[in-house]
Amino acid sequence: MKVAVAGAGNVGTSIARDLRTYGHDVLLIEKDSDVADRLRPELDVHLVAADACEVSSLVAAGMADVDVVVAATGDDEDNLVISLLSKQEFAVPRVVARVNNPNNQWLFNESWGVDVSVSTPQLITALVEEAVSVGSLVRLLQFEGGAANLVEVTLAEGSPADGVKISDLDLPRDATVVAVVRNDRLVVPRGDTMLSTGDEVLVLVIGEAESAVRQLLVGR
Repeated sequence: MKVAVAGAGNVGTSIARDLRTYGHDVLLIEKDSDVADRLRPELDVHLVAADACEVSSLVAAGMADVDVVVAATGDDEDNLVISLLSKQEFAVPRVVARVNNPNNQWLFNESWGVDVSVSTPQLITALVEEAVSVGSLVRLLQFEGGAANLVEVTLAEGSPADGVKISDLDLPRDATVVAVVRNDRLVVPRGDTMLSTGDEVLVLVIGEAESAVRQLLVGR
């Protein structure tokens, strides 16, 4: 898979290095030519000194062949422009954008070409809540501009899902249990998987189905 990463700061460089380690073809785009020259000998990726907010620069860099774009600069405005150009001008199937200022989170949606937005402060907050919250539904990640969410519930005593098989939960059509963590071990959920107190249940949920999932796993 070919992945383009815009922004060769600490975040972008780390993403590019990891993706290359996983065997992907990585294109790293950095506006500052001095930074690009310094990093080029250190990274086993195709590093281009160009402005990712300019269509002509993206064409020259080979954006037309990219499967995924990661807008990882330290500027939210740039990340939005990169996302929009990637989707509208090059029809990139998957666009992931970094949110630097949580107050700008609402802008990072499909109208700007963003499929998945990642806000580090919000993600850390969600992980902290996930670690300390029992019997509460916690949003971990947003997809499709917030239309879909990955949520987590640690089942408390008295949960309506305690002792119930996943197939018997009567989940709404727009919700799917994607993982269960039990005693620090990952359980691949199946219809006959029985849930119990203390299980961390991860559910991919769309829109209004979230309230139904909360009632089924948390109760009133």
